[in-house]
Amino acid sequence: MTEAVVIDGKALALELRQGVGRAAAGLKADHGVIPGLAVVLVGEDEASRIYVRSKGKSAEEAGLRSFHHGLPEDTAEEDLLALVHDLNGAPDVNGILVQLPLPPGISPSAVIGAIDPAKDVDGFHVVNAGRLATGGPGALVPCTPQGCLMLLKHHLGTLSGLNALVIGRSNIVGKPLAALLLGEHCTVTVAHSRTRDLPAVSARADILVAATGRARMVKGDWIKPGATVIDVGINRVPDGDRTRLVGDVDFGSAVKVAGAITPVPGGVGPMTIACLLRNTLIAAARQHGLEDPEI
Repeated sequence: MTEAVVIDGKALALELRQGVGRAAAGLKADHGVIPGLAVVLVGEDEASRIYVRSKGKSAEEAGLRSFHHGLPEDTAEEDLLALVHDLNGAPDVNGILVQLPLPPGISPSAVIGAIDPAKDVDGFHVVNAGRLATGGPGALVPCTPQGCLMLLKHHLGTLSGLNALVIGRSNIVGKPLAALLLGEHCTVTVAHSRTRDLPAVSARADILVAATGRARMVKGDWIKPGATVIDVGINRVPDGDRTRLVGDVDFGSAVKVAGAITPVPGGVGPMTIACLLRNTLIAAARQHGLEDPEI
């Protein structure tokens, strides 16, 4: 039996970052605009620190300004909101990202709600979520769902008429991705922990996206032969004396059934950061009254 095509998220993310770099250089040359991304990290979570550092490095490599704001674990919510307010008014900051999760005692919804929707490059503000859900113009789309959609379109071309299953209903991935797939004229099902007979539901999907946060939950015998599988999960599991990253899909069994599948790591993850840079570029253009760059 032929194994699935492994979709190379690193390669597509590199192509997208290069496109952002060219467009950013054009904005600077033609309009004197240098897109600026401000990333706020509260606390000392090691995984978040590594991720924030990677975002800053990627932004600078693409020709964007990168502003890092590190705050201590015991920062009060009102102090974080004051920083967000200042960044909203900073003319050299076009995108604001507050790294999640936040320490206990700080409301994520209050912080996200305080960000200017025009600078909300995570796409989590209710204004952007509402624009996406209603199909209205001007939404900044959450980065991980946008990356998933780009991977699907890169591999499949048109998605029109395909049956798509999104396993997971979070505001960060599941719900926005369902809206994006509807916009591509898919027939969309959103499954979750209370879905009855999930393997049978999965077996009907031409596109299966797993975003559950449960390691290797989706088995190969759940998957329709030839389906395209996008694995959003990032889970650490024991591996001898160490740990390693695995997805929400049991890759070993799924690769024998699917037509194409994203690996973990190296699939969706690189696209998330590339789409963050794309959102920052788009936000900068819009804030200066310019057309969205074509990337």
